Amino acid sequence: MSRANTDSQIRPFARAAGLEPWLAPKRLALVTLAAFVVGYSILCIRQTVCLAGGWVGKNCYSDIWALYFNRGIQDGQIPFIDSSLEYPVLTGAIIELARRIILLFGFKTAPGLETADVMAAATAFFWVTAGLLLVCFLVLLWAHLKLARPIGAVMIAISPALFLGGLINWDALVLMFTSLAFLAWSKKHPAWAGVCVGLGIAAKLYPALLLIPLAVLCLRAGKWRAYFTTCAATAASWLAVNLPVYLLNPAGWLEFWTFNVDRGPDLGSIWYVLSRSGIPIVNLSLIEAVLLVIGTGLICALLFFAPRRPRWVQGAFLLVTWFVIVNKVYSPQYMLWLLPLLVLARPRWLDWAIFSVAESCYFFAIWRHLALVTNEGWEVPDSIYAYAVVLRIAVQLWLCGRVIADICRPKRDIALIPNAAGLLEDPDAGILANAPDARWLQTLRSRLFGERLA
Repeated sequence: MSRANTDSQIRPFARAAGLEPWLAPKRLALVTLAAFVVGYSILCIRQTVCLAGGWVGKNCYSDIWALYFNRGIQDGQIPFIDSSLEYPVLTGAIIELARRIILLFGFKTAPGLETADVMAAATAFFWVTAGLLLVCFLVLLWAHLKLARPIGAVMIAISPALFLGGLINWDALVLMFTSLAFLAWSKKHPAWAGVCVGLGIAAKLYPALLLIPLAVLCLRAGKWRAYFTTCAATAASWLAVNLPVYLLNPAGWLEFWTFNVDRGPDLGSIWYVLSRSGIPIVNLSLIEAVLLVIGTGLICALLFFAPRRPRWVQGAFLLVTWFVIVNKVYSPQYMLWLLPLLVLARPRWLDWAIFSVAESCYFFAIWRHLALVTNEGWEVPDSIYAYAVVLRIAVQLWLCGRVIADICRPKRDIALIPNAAGLLEDPDAGILANAPDARWLQTLRSRLFGERLA
């Protein structure tokens, strides 16, 4: 699609959002870059507080710093091969890459080092990792600028979620691959979309959920060849990075899977709040699985029977949000998982603002909670933290309701624009663009719902 065509297509969206003066691609790119540089600089300055001495009560905790000392990185151990790591393979790869980079600059990672050498190497490791994640964030923003709703890049760049949680963990890596998958699909490259999904799964597990709504939408349009191409590419890229590690150390590779299966109610989840309130939770893995299956089934039914074929990202947002709601844990950086999906599924500033407020409240509440239980004992009650968890879940459910309303009433969805036939269409639909529902589905929907949906 040419730049002229893209501009003409997104102009109705920009006008509806009140953003037409900022439509020029170069202007949007400059605003996005400037906002991100300022925000990321503030984020890095905040992290220096924790690097100078402890995180308790300072709202600047980072796994990057903490795990350097607790997963054998300071001793030069390779993740999965020499030491266990509760993350997928590509997260271990970026950890090892950062470690090897600091070795090139003369820092040491080996057993028995002096404290000064260990701390110098840890500081260098943190900032090198921050630089690598900076690149991931920039690619993420570039992908959103290339999509039909580039204002989403600005919404990400100025988001409090980015400034607060960008360096808690290595999540920028999976965010980059997820957004690149949507971009590749929008450009009608299903194989590259699959490669990006596979690499995303190799960094965090949740991108696997993206294939479920895509399957429903391809079923509606009869585009099975494109879907199987995406799935094959997903499997190939995932195996390419996972199989060598598994062959070298099967036990180390399985650590991520066993860790999550054996996990009990953990921080941020509704199960954690209930357990701390005196309500015991037994068979949590089974409860979580059942709720996830039920929610997935309902979401798929919605995508299948909606009056107009929904957008891929709408289904992805609903499914990933439901996943984090019923999950055993909700780490504060999980808000980053939802942010790119939200600005694509529901590109409205009010939704963005309410999401930002709820996630920010939870962010500050969890560090207050951890500081409280660290100082006074794990059994200390903390109603403020419980309220923050409930608020966050309530807002996430409310946002899901807004997306569902757009799916049921497509004219509400400002991301849809009229196509050549005058019908509403998703400019990022890629291979699904302008594809009618399969004839058998039209017949089925007519029989089930009558002429109203025929």
